[in-house]
Amino acid sequence: MPFWLCSPLPPYIYASLPCITHFTFSLSLSLASLSASAMASIIESGWQYLITNFSDFQLACLGSFFLHESVFFLSGLPFIWLERAGWMSKYKIQAKNNSSAAQEKCIVRLLIYHFGVNLPVMLLSYPVFKHMGMRSSLPLPSWNIVLTQIIFYFILEDFIFYWGHRILHTKWLYKHVHSVHHEYATPFGLTSEYAHPAEILFLGFATIFGPAITGPHLMTLWLWMVLRVLETVEAHSGYHFPWSPSNFFPLYGGADFHDYHHRLLYTKSGNYSSTFTYMDRIFGTDVGYRKLKALKNTGVEDISKKRNN
Repeated sequence: MPFWLCSPLPPYIYASLPCITHFTFSLSLSLASLSASAMASIIESGWQYLITNFSDFQLACLGSFFLHESVFFLSGLPFIWLERAGWMSKYKIQAKNNSSAAQEKCIVRLLIYHFGVNLPVMLLSYPVFKHMGMRSSLPLPSWNIVLTQIIFYFILEDFIFYWGHRILHTKWLYKHVHSVHHEYATPFGLTSEYAHPAEILFLGFATIFGPAITGPHLMTLWLWMVLRVLETVEAHSGYHFPWSPSNFFPLYGGADFHDYHHRLLYTKSGNYSSTFTYMDRIFGTDVGYRKLKALKNTGVEDISKKRNN
């Protein structure tokens, strides 16, 4: 007996199911397309307001500086509160905490460095970016172009940063320059940009080189800056959460990878990459870290076996 004869619903309902399914699918696609169009319209309207009320120079220099400061401090300050309050301590990589005085010193120095180094660099680099084709006008670039450029910036920055960071770990440069960044053996989010002014310029080159040679739209530059800030704050956070990016992206370094770098002496630290792990793996500068991870995993397995027995 056909199943619809046993069903409480009329047979014509089942006959119309393919049409209903097709209509529902088409409606879902239309709503998704409408949502994407509406979002694009909102972004374009907001961008139109910016370029109407502010000059290209104001947006590229002062706007970039304001955006950087906002994202950096809003993403980094919560890790100070977590450390002081002892919240989520089970996810903290190191048991040691920084003193309130050390945290406050970091914030004060950061403000000095940002206004004394970062802002002047943004002002002075503006002509270079303009010469290379950077624009802020409409239309906005397609997401395919934005995504391609962002991926390129991450790969290029990671490559340059790796070698620059290794150079900073040579004896003389570490003692006179890079040791400032390593004052915090237990890093927290804001320590990601705590460094000697010379290092800010030296390693900052890795961040701006990609955009400088491609002349992207200002929106792309802002998005790159936001993602790079969030990445470095997370890497210095001192916490490894279940939702940390390194749990989902195999080549992503993250907090656990970089925290190891801060715990050891400059001659044996390794883990020099900024975002990914493959450069350290290729050149063998993550050997100590991998051995430690293997020992920890073995220890966990042994404990589990003892409990099961």
